[in-house]
Amino acid sequence: MLDYLRILLNARFAKEERGASAVEYGLLIAGIAALIVLVVFAFGGTIQGVFQDTCDAIQSGSGSGSCA
Repeated sequence: MLDYLRILLNARFAKEERGASAVEYGLLIAGIAALIVLVVFAFGGTIQGVFQDTCDAIQSGSGSGSCA
């Protein structure tokens, strides 16, 4: 009987820890997503320019094609 009560009490505490870690993982994922959005807005124009320069260089070398 005491073992049964110990199991129930351990299960109760384990659920609370799982819930806390789920919240922590959710906050971590939200933070990473926010960082990705910030980086895309900060460096988007620069990266677009690099891709456009690369496309122009490939076009001038092959003589045909388009950068859509």
